[in-house]
Amino acid sequence: MDATTDKDPLVQEQIHNALCYLGQSEPEEILNSCDEYLRQHDKLGYPHRVIILRAMETIVRNNISLLDKSTAKEVVRDWQEAASAVLVAVGQRFINKVMEEVLTKFQPGILPHFFVVQTFANLALANGE
Repeated sequence: MDATTDKDPLVQEQIHNALCYLGQSEPEEILNSCDEYLRQHDKLGYPHRVIILRAMETIVRNNISLLDKSTAKEVVRDWQEAASAVLVAVGQRFINKVMEEVLTKFQPGILPHFFVVQTFANLALANGE
Protein backbone atom coordinates (compact mmCIF):
# COMPACT_ATOMS: atom_id res chain seq x y z
CA MET A 1 0.00 0.00 0.00
CA ASP A 2 3.02 2.25 0.31
CA ALA A 3 2.95 2.53 -3.48
CA THR A 4 -0.19 4.69 -3.22
CA THR A 5 2.20 7.59 -2.63
CA ASP A 6 3.60 7.14 -6.14
CA LYS A 7 2.79 10.24 -8.18
CA ASP A 8 2.04 8.25 -11.36
CA PRO A 9 -1.76 7.93 -11.72
CA LEU A 10 -1.33 4.57 -13.46
CA VAL A 11 0.52 3.15 -10.46
CA GLN A 12 -2.13 4.53 -8.13
CA GLU A 13 -4.87 2.92 -10.22
CA GLN A 14 -2.98 -0.38 -10.24
CA ILE A 15 -2.82 -0.32 -6.43
CA HIS A 16 -6.55 0.37 -6.27
CA ASN A 17 -7.27 -2.49 -8.69
CA ALA A 18 -4.97 -4.88 -6.84
CA LEU A 19 -6.67 -4.14 -3.51
CA CYS A 20 -10.08 -4.70 -5.09
CA TYR A 21 -8.92 -7.94 -6.69
CA LEU A 22 -7.53 -9.25 -3.40
CA GLY A 23 -10.72 -8.11 -1.69
CA GLN A 24 -12.76 -10.45 -3.86
CA SER A 25 -11.23 -13.54 -2.28
CA GLU A 26 -10.48 -12.23 1.24
CA PRO A 27 -12.68 -9.17 1.83
CA GLU A 28 -12.44 -9.06 5.62
CA GLU A 29 -8.68 -9.54 5.64
CA ILE A 30 -8.11 -6.83 3.03
CA LEU A 31 -10.52 -4.41 4.73
CA ASN A 32 -8.77 -4.98 8.06
CA SER A 33 -5.37 -4.48 6.39
CA CYS A 34 -6.50 -1.23 4.78
CA ASP A 35 -7.94 -0.06 8.09
CA GLU A 36 -4.72 -0.86 9.93
CA TYR A 37 -2.62 0.85 7.26
CA LEU A 38 -4.71 4.02 7.49
CA ARG A 39 -4.44 4.00 11.28
CA GLN A 40 -0.66 3.58 11.16
CA HIS A 41 -0.27 6.29 8.53
CA ASP A 42 -2.56 8.99 9.88
CA LYS A 43 -0.48 11.68 8.16
CA LEU A 44 -0.93 10.04 4.74
CA GLY A 45 -1.85 12.70 2.19
CA TYR A 46 -5.49 12.86 1.19
CA PRO A 47 -5.03 11.81 -2.48
CA HIS A 48 -3.29 8.65 -1.33
CA ARG A 49 -5.82 8.03 1.43
CA VAL A 50 -8.60 8.34 -1.16
CA ILE A 51 -7.12 5.48 -3.20
CA ILE A 52 -7.36 3.15 -0.22
CA LEU A 53 -10.81 4.42 0.77
CA ARG A 54 -12.10 3.90 -2.78
CA ALA A 55 -10.79 0.34 -2.72
CA MET A 56 -12.44 -0.25 0.67
CA GLU A 57 -15.72 1.09 -0.66
CA THR A 58 -15.57 -1.21 -3.69
CA ILE A 59 -14.74 -4.23 -1.54
CA VAL A 60 -17.61 -3.50 0.83
CA ARG A 61 -20.09 -2.93 -2.02
CA ASN A 62 -19.07 -6.12 -3.81
CA ASN A 63 -18.98 -8.31 -0.71
CA ILE A 64 -21.56 -6.86 1.66
CA SER A 65 -23.43 -10.15 1.96
CA LEU A 66 -20.24 -11.97 2.96
CA LEU A 67 -19.08 -9.58 5.66
CA ASP A 68 -19.48 -10.35 9.31
CA LYS A 69 -21.72 -7.79 11.04
CA SER A 70 -18.97 -6.65 13.44
CA THR A 71 -16.51 -6.17 10.55
CA ALA A 72 -19.04 -4.19 8.55
CA LYS A 73 -19.83 -1.93 11.50
CA GLU A 74 -16.16 -1.28 12.24
CA VAL A 75 -15.31 -0.66 8.58
CA VAL A 76 -18.18 1.78 8.12
CA ARG A 77 -17.14 3.78 11.19
CA ASP A 78 -13.49 3.85 10.14
CA TRP A 79 -14.37 4.63 6.54
CA GLN A 80 -16.55 7.55 7.59
CA GLU A 81 -13.87 8.85 9.95
CA ALA A 82 -11.22 8.63 7.23
CA ALA A 83 -13.50 10.27 4.66
CA SER A 84 -14.16 13.08 7.12
CA ALA A 85 -10.41 13.55 7.55
CA VAL A 86 -9.99 13.75 3.77
CA LEU A 87 -12.63 16.49 3.55
CA VAL A 88 -10.92 18.44 6.34
CA ALA A 89 -7.54 18.14 4.59
CA VAL A 90 -9.01 19.35 1.28
CA GLY A 91 -10.86 22.08 3.17
CA GLN A 92 -7.62 23.61 4.34
CA ARG A 93 -7.12 24.83 0.79
CA PHE A 94 -10.60 24.74 -0.76
CA ILE A 95 -12.80 25.63 2.19
CA ASN A 96 -15.63 27.15 0.17
CA LYS A 97 -16.07 24.09 -2.05
CA VAL A 98 -15.89 21.65 0.88
CA MET A 99 -18.31 23.72 2.97
CA GLU A 100 -20.70 23.86 0.02
CA GLU A 101 -20.66 20.05 -0.20
CA VAL A 102 -20.97 19.48 3.55
CA LEU A 103 -23.87 21.91 3.81
CA THR A 104 -25.84 19.81 1.30
CA LYS A 105 -25.95 17.09 3.97
CA PHE A 106 -28.03 19.30 6.25
CA GLN A 107 -31.70 18.74 5.46
CA PRO A 108 -34.52 20.64 7.19
CA GLY A 109 -36.20 18.53 9.86
CA ILE A 110 -33.62 15.72 9.67
CA LEU A 111 -30.90 15.27 12.26
CA PRO A 112 -27.52 15.29 10.46
CA HIS A 113 -25.26 12.25 10.64
CA PHE A 114 -22.64 12.33 13.39
CA PHE A 115 -19.73 12.45 10.92
CA VAL A 116 -21.26 15.39 9.05
CA VAL A 117 -21.31 17.39 12.28
CA GLN A 118 -17.82 16.17 13.20
CA THR A 119 -16.52 17.16 9.76
CA PHE A 120 -18.05 20.59 10.17
CA ALA A 121 -16.39 21.02 13.57
CA ASN A 122 -13.00 19.80 12.33
CA LEU A 123 -13.19 22.12 9.32
CA ALA A 124 -13.76 25.02 11.70
CA LEU A 125 -10.80 23.97 13.85
CA ALA A 126 -8.50 23.48 10.86
CA ASN A 127 -9.40 26.85 9.38
CA GLY A 128 -9.76 28.95 12.52
CA GLU A 129 -7.71 32.07 12.73
